[in-house]
Parts: sequence; C-alpha cells; structure tokens
Amino acid sequence: MTAPQNILVLGGGVVGLNVALQLLKEGKSVTLCDDGNAPVSASYGNAGHIAIEQVEPLASLATVRSAWRRLFIRGGALSLPPQGIGAWLPFSLRLLRAAAPQHFKSGKVALSEVIAKAMPAWQRRVADLEATDLLREDGHFVVWETPESAAKGLRSWRATDTGTASFREVTEAEMVELSSLIHRNSTVKIHGAIRFEGTAQIADTKRLLETLQQRFIERGGKLIKARADKLSITAEGAAVLLSDGDWRTADAIIVSAGIGSKRLMEQAALKVPMISERGYHIQSHEHQWPQGLPPVVFEDRSMIVTGFESGLRAASFVEFTRAGTAPDPRKWARLRKHVGDLGLSFGGEGQEWIGTRPTLPDYLPAIGRAASVKNLYYAFGHQHLGLTLAAITGEIVADMIRSGEGPKPFDLARFN
Repeated sequence: MTAPQNILVLGGGVVGLNVALQLLKEGKSVTLCDDGNAPVSASYGNAGHIAIEQVEPLASLATVRSAWRRLFIRGGALSLPPQGIGAWLPFSLRLLRAAAPQHFKSGKVALSEVIAKAMPAWQRRVADLEATDLLREDGHFVVWETPESAAKGLRSWRATDTGTASFREVTEAEMVELSSLIHRNSTVKIHGAIRFEGTAQIADTKRLLETLQQRFIERGGKLIKARADKLSITAEGAAVLLSDGDWRTADAIIVSAGIGSKRLMEQAALKVPMISERGYHIQSHEHQWPQGLPPVVFEDRSMIVTGFESGLRAASFVEFTRAGTAPDPRKWARLRKHVGDLGLSFGGEGQEWIGTRPTLPDYLPAIGRAASVKNLYYAFGHQHLGLTLAAITGEIVADMIRSGEGPKPFDLARFN
C-alpha cells in the first residue's frame, strides 16, 4: 500500500496541530481545518501541566469508590448535573465496566507505555519549534492543609504507580516558599507537601498554540479557517463538508476535533461513547506569583494553580454533561472562594473560562484507522491528558499514516 501523501487534518487544537506539524515534517502535503475558536478549547484552558505521573487510567475501582466523596455538593470537584443525566448515566455504566480489574490492567499497560514517551516527544517538539523555553521541566508540587490529609495523601501517592516520574517530600526551603503563597492573615496553613520530578509545565498555553500554528504555516502547511460540519462516506472513501460550504477530500482525512469528533465519526458508523467532561478556570493578569514556580496542586480542594506568562490560573472541576449546556456559575464562585480562603495573590475577580475535555469511558485516547473507510483516520479523546500526549500523538499518527496500522489498544473497535 502506498502511504498517503495528501493529508487533511480536522481540528486545530494542540493534538491536531502536533499531528499536522509532524506530517509536514515527514514531507506530506498537509491542510489543517480549524474554526479559530482556540480560546474556548481545552487546549487553551488547561492547567499547562505535562502529567506524566498519571499512568493509571481514571476508569478504576479506586475512582469509583471515592466518587461520592468528590461530589460537588460535598465540596469536591465531581459534578453530575441533573440535566445531563442522559449523557453521564450511560457513560458511568461504561466506566464501571472499564474499571473492572482485567480492563483496568490492560488499559494501564497501554497508557503507561505511551506516557513514558510523552516527555521526550515534547522535548523534540519544542526543539523543532525553536522555542525550547515553552517547556519548563521543573516538576510540580502537591500540598495539603491539615496533618490528617497530609498523612493520608502521602500514603496514597506512595501506593500509586507514577511511571517515569518520581516525588519526594519538600525541603525546608521549599516549604517556606510554598507557605509564603498563602496570605499571613489566612487561617489556612500548609501541613505537608511533596515535589514531583520529571513532570513539566508549558510556559503559556496561548503562546504554545500560536507558535504551533505559526510554524505550520511558515513550513508550507495550508490553514483553512472553517469547521468540519459533515462527513460523507462513499465507496471511494470519506469527504468532509466545511462550514464555508466547501467539500474536501484527501488521501487521508484525520479527525482530531476534540468533542466534535464524536459527531463526525458517528457519521462514518463508528461507535464513539464520548462525553463532554467540562473544566473551569479563573485567570488574573495581576498577581505576585513567584516567577518560575512550578504548578501547585491544592489536593484538599482539587484545584491546581499555575503561573503562566499571560497570568495566574486556578483550575478545577470534572463536570459530566451534554455539550453546549450552559455553564454553572457556582463553579467559578467556588474557585474564587478557594483563592480567597488561601489568600493567594490573585488580583480582581479573574477572567472566567469553561472548556470541554473529550473523554471516553475507559480514559484512553482514540487513535487509529477506520477499517471500513479507506482514507479515514482519527486522534482524539485524550481527556485530561490532551496536552501531555499531544506531541507523542503526532508521532504515533505519522507512524500510522506510514504503515497503515494504528495502536490496537486505542482503536475505536474496542467499543464494538
């Protein structure tokens, strides 16, 4: 089989851009379709954390057992809005099946293998972008606010497989620096903390997306500012209708459109049990967060705070619902309360953001080739690990285009 030379990538998020750049690097003719809506995408609004410590799929018995303690109504980050029950109930039943020991074990093997390659892939990508300062390889902190939660949290992390990442208890100097983040008038104190080593942070998600797109165009890639609205499948393969009214086809069409991938792939008669898993953040441009300080996870609050070039961001929440549902203002209010209780140097109310993580019930990505459509490929569904796995996904897709074979653990056929 002759490898495809003319490639059409649908979706310009961090995964789609990495796919497009890698294929361009390998001499392909690449067109990227994107609607220019990056500021509302998970690629823009995430915590900037390269989470190579997260090698255990979230579809696990441990997650199921702890879910009730993590509910939003109990002060946690997990939200199951009543109006979304038609989406999250069937998804939850599939998650329960994926959490069974035999499925969890095989999922962990597959996820561990790809995450072990994630950091080297990002190192290659930022070098290729000529922007190595985008990747800050300084690890991250996890802190606890009571002696009890510190002891429990430390035990939990010691019992958790963290892959190629490692952690240690913080030094005295690091504890002083972390404690200084909290205002002296706050009643909150840090009673324990660990520092991960081997993880990293993107210096600024906005600059990352802009740089990826800029290099793609500079190197000969073609960008079409339009959304993929419809897939048409014939004996000759797939064609896509864009929002500008134009029909497009190519030797290979790669669907990498985040939550929008579900609608497109189901038009090709493929089962995609993906849900809209939404996160929220607030971001302030006025702050005194120490320059260069790695992300800090306030584990008692299920909140991560990251200092970016463009501002200080506090992010949280796992909200399962239907795509397009109105935001829940209580989530932003909860974030502001956390920031206020801690007394973080967060100026003003902060800019509000909500975005959707495209999540499959086994918490593994979908990367593969549609067996019934000769020119249709896909790379989406990376849930919380979209940023972490974006660079290695680009390399995996390039290998798949070359060989015609995708990674079997991530094939959508697993849901048939």
